[in-house]
Amino acid sequence: MSLRLSLHTKPEVPLEADVICPDKLNGVNEAAIAALTVFHGNDQTALGDFFTVKGQCDGEIHLEGDLAHVKHLGSEMTTGKMIVEGDVGQHLGACMSGGEIIVEGNAHDWVAPEMRGGRVTIKGNAGHLVGSGYRGSPIGMQGGEIIVHGSVRNETGHAMRGGLIAVGGNTGDFTGVNMLAGTIIVLGEMGIRNGASMKRGTILSMHDAPMIPTFSYACTYNPTYLRLYLSYIRNLGLEVSDAQINGNYKRWIGDAIELNKGEILLYANQ
Repeated sequence: MSLRLSLHTKPEVPLEADVICPDKLNGVNEAAIAALTVFHGNDQTALGDFFTVKGQCDGEIHLEGDLAHVKHLGSEMTTGKMIVEGDVGQHLGACMSGGEIIVEGNAHDWVAPEMRGGRVTIKGNAGHLVGSGYRGSPIGMQGGEIIVHGSVRNETGHAMRGGLIAVGGNTGDFTGVNMLAGTIIVLGEMGIRNGASMKRGTILSMHDAPMIPTFSYACTYNPTYLRLYLSYIRNLGLEVSDAQINGNYKRWIGDAIELNKGEILLYANQ
């Protein structure tokens, strides 16, 4: 039996609910789950003051309602599955290392910051700092996958050190800033200053993008490994054409003020 949490009272201020996580709720009965502590702003309250609890968690949690003001869902998740039937607030899947989170709506800022494993799928749009490191941290996403079907905002993959971020729509500015490793695929358009201070890793866009002066054009080619990535994300539901899978890409290398071993690939057959 899966656990279903239905929002019955909308929070007036952000509700910190990191207790909503399969690791913490497996085998716990309804009454005990409803009595768990959450923070409504500065006030300590019970989960049942906002959610109706039905069922028991067997590794899977379903959440329903407008959760745009509910933060930290799935924090430090290592296993199981969470399905959010609506929008969700900040810090979804923070520091998660396993399991799967699916959001049927939109997500706020900081989707899966400092993620180490697992998969997060956002069917709508997401905010700033998807898969990024927290402010002051040199380490962002280290592993796992973030799949966003819509668009995202600024600093996607900030300080990224591994894993995959795939965006079906557009990204804002500073995509892959301070990136050390990993792959970011953008099927739409990117903003400005992409790859600033990146050391290694790959950023790909299906549209031309403004390049900062510390990147230099290398060649136009058809990378074999990219076919595997693009076929993989198409199987996950993103719209990738055969022409894009088999097409040529303009390769830019940088950032020259760092190791100059990163790459930005721009689809050449537009």
